[in-house]
Amino acid sequence: MRRRFIAIMFLGLVTLSALLADLLAPAHYAQQFREIPDAAYSRQHPLGTDDLGRDRLSRLLYGTRVSLLLAPAAALIATILAAFIGGTAGLAGGWVEGIVMSAVDLFLSLPWLFLLITIRALLPLNVAPLTSVAITFGLLGCLGWAGAARVVCADTRRLCASDFMLQARASGSSGTRLLLHHLLPNLKPVLLAQFWISIPVFILSETNLSILGLGVAEPLPSWGSLLRELESFSILSSKPWQFTPLVLLIATVSCFHVAMQRKEA
Repeated sequence: MRRRFIAIMFLGLVTLSALLADLLAPAHYAQQFREIPDAAYSRQHPLGTDDLGRDRLSRLLYGTRVSLLLAPAAALIATILAAFIGGTAGLAGGWVEGIVMSAVDLFLSLPWLFLLITIRALLPLNVAPLTSVAITFGLLGCLGWAGAARVVCADTRRLCASDFMLQARASGSSGTRLLLHHLLPNLKPVLLAQFWISIPVFILSETNLSILGLGVAEPLPSWGSLLRELESFSILSSKPWQFTPLVLLIATVSCFHVAMQRKEA
């Protein structure tokens, strides 16, 4: 219980810092201090500056906002798709369920991350930063629904065979009433669990895309674009403060898992 509380408090603090980035950041994420490129930490720049003279702390705060606040948007898209596809298959049953689940199995058999990278690489790379954000997290949501859809389908099939659903059918409830008043309320815990589980997965997926240069476009920062600086370990050995984005990423994803595990337990 204590670990879960600490994890939730940490996630809340990180989220609040991202929301207040405009107030907490020493400078705008794209502002360049050209007289002090690649500077060490100081009172004015607590995490130093990058090779273009941009304040690292500012870019970390704004990058946290992009990665941590838009991953739930992608998770919401994936959850809605999973609810619609998996719920329809489980409710219809028979050959409809067989076809849909076969398509889901085929989708799951593909290497999801490589499929995501391939589709993103086929799209224009020289787009505006905000457009790249929409493309990146839109793709994450549209490609990350299959696993959740299988879970939703199985739970929908179980609910359809339950006593209260049989009683509702016997009392003359229509298909719409069965869906809105009986099925969806009982699927809510499953959908919420799939939503929260998807968030750290999408955070890591966006990080991988941005490290490869296929995610959020410059000058807009994200955790992935900030981690690209870790490619040169020989330089980092004398500048350990540059590991801050990596430490924050690991801590955030770990806290998500701790919070979910404790909740399920």
